[in-house]
Amino acid sequence: MRIGILTGGGDCPGLNAVIRAVVRTAEGRYGSTVVGFRDGWRGLLEDRKIKLADDERTDRILTRGGTILGTARVNPDKLRAGLDQIRRTLDDNGIEALVPIGGEGTLTAANWLSEAGVPVVGVPKTIDNDIDCTDVTFGFDTALSVASDAIDRLHTTAESHQRVMLVEVMGRHAGWIALGSGLATGAHLTLVPEVPFDVGEVCDMIKKRFQRGDSHFICVVAEGATPIPESMTLREGGIDEFGHKIFTGVAQQLGEEIARRIGKETRTTVLGHVQRGGTPTPHDRVLATRFGVHAADAVHRGDFGQMVALHGTAIELVSLADATRRLKTVPPERYAEAAAFFG
Repeated sequence: MRIGILTGGGDCPGLNAVIRAVVRTAEGRYGSTVVGFRDGWRGLLEDRKIKLADDERTDRILTRGGTILGTARVNPDKLRAGLDQIRRTLDDNGIEALVPIGGEGTLTAANWLSEAGVPVVGVPKTIDNDIDCTDVTFGFDTALSVASDAIDRLHTTAESHQRVMLVEVMGRHAGWIALGSGLATGAHLTLVPEVPFDVGEVCDMIKKRFQRGDSHFICVVAEGATPIPESMTLREGGIDEFGHKIFTGVAQQLGEEIARRIGKETRTTVLGHVQRGGTPTPHDRVLATRFGVHAADAVHRGDFGQMVALHGTAIELVSLADATRRLKTVPPERYAEAAAFFG
């Protein structure tokens, strides 16, 4: 069997572990060949490929961050218009099944291909942990660890200078990284996209903490967090070529507002892409490897139109249609758990 594989969307720790697992399982267990397409869907549109083999080079990528295949974002309209070209590329290369590894956008495109009759098995990846129908995605644990380490370090400098520290973490639509890192580090407040915040309430919380003699205040802010309209207005950033809202730095703007309203010295740290770079944690290496093994097995069973998913401790299959129907966001009860430690 000849299998195609690609990595789409943003890079993520653990992508190489999936590639390695698919290659080793396909070749060693089934005698199949794996062809990697470079830079995500763009590689399929432009027929740019590389043969992958179960050799020393592939084996060494387990601990590497990023992706040896490269990745890129493609405008959804361009991708839809190019579905026929993608099918031709697959046919020209004798590809009998495709394993796309990616987040919401990549898996949505995979579902389009599946509906068009292309044999597809998807693998979910995102540091944001917002893919539905799986308990967790690989990359999330690494991002959570990086964010938590940074916030631990900021606690000591904030305490030394009696400052308010705002830490902006990734999370456009879902606040899982903010929620988890806030709980893990004892942050005094966590702001997520799912729950609009009131700047006045934030300021009151900070004032009360300092009035009772505490030395500092740490607030974790997801990049997609928004204030209630009457509370504060964020600068508009427009929409990018992929249809995504361009954020203008909610933590920095909130920090400026806090300093203006209550006169507290405030510092903002934006963790940005450091959260998704570098070596994956052991947890993410294991989960990504298991996803890759089960994806290769599903391909050879002919279980197409599916996505591998973690349910409890088991790797199972769910339909791509179900997995891409909505994002997995932080539910109110999970945010309420964290709120018990606010202030």
